[in-house]
Amino acid sequence: MPSVTDMAHKDAFSTCHPAVNFVYFALVLVFSMFVMHPVSLLVSLACAAAYNICLNGRKALRFQLAFVLPVMLVAAIVNPAFNHEGATILTYLPTGNPLTLESIFYGAAAAVMLAAVVIWFSCYTAVMTSDKFVYLFGRAIPALSLVLSMTLRFVPRFVAQLHVVSQAQRCMGRDVSNGSVLRRARSAAAVLSIMVTWALENAIETSDSMKSRGYGLPGRTAFSIYRFDERDRSVMTWLLACGFYVACGWAAGGLHWRFYPTINTVEMTPLTASFQVAYLALCLTPVILDRREERIWRRLRSAD
Repeated sequence: MPSVTDMAHKDAFSTCHPAVNFVYFALVLVFSMFVMHPVSLLVSLACAAAYNICLNGRKALRFQLAFVLPVMLVAAIVNPAFNHEGATILTYLPTGNPLTLESIFYGAAAAVMLAAVVIWFSCYTAVMTSDKFVYLFGRAIPALSLVLSMTLRFVPRFVAQLHVVSQAQRCMGRDVSNGSVLRRARSAAAVLSIMVTWALENAIETSDSMKSRGYGLPGRTAFSIYRFDERDRSVMTWLLACGFYVACGWAAGGLHWRFYPTINTVEMTPLTASFQVAYLALCLTPVILDRREERIWRRLRSAD
């Protein structure tokens, strides 16, 4: 059982009702993928990075620098190299194709969007556990919810198991980083074979276990620890209000940004700026909630 200190440092938003968590990630992911205004993209990326650090600490920072940053650089370089649309020609590449200002801007925007979505999904996998997902969709779509739950948790479990298997093989003298090329290839093939067998057996065991428990049968009841309390109602109302306001601004063109054939955007006014502020408030909701809970906890401890 976690100690009081551990509970105090647990992410507050993760303790909300699964419906609240799911609505939040659905909103931020949809807006991150379809709202291409540069300010909105930067807001999404900054908030995703901040929340990921709140969830995982320095581990998240290493992930962002080691994986997300190279992905952004590749996406930003590849687009202008292969996409030559745009009216503002800066120069010509050695292949004879034009390098346009619009393609550079679009490549940078696509890189930020891709990085934001990757980090948001990293936060999603940390908050929306398989239990929460099955709780939300187990009755409506039992088979699909089970498959999606297994799929979402497969990657982190696969990586953890791969580390265990690699360490075991290294102790047996089958390290994939030592020896000749042929020996390393054989060691890697052995690790891959073990991992594939583990993945298939794990999927079969999970399926048999859920089937033996009557999962998906009509009228089946299930114990749940989740309760939709007053805090959940307040947070859900806040998320829906912010999401509705941002969606209205998006539909009305208040977040419009066009890259081709020329860069065109909506004029920045107090009204259009309010859409960005609402989006910032929406994305920062978990961080704000976590900081608020932390301040309350420190106040209570100081009072003691």
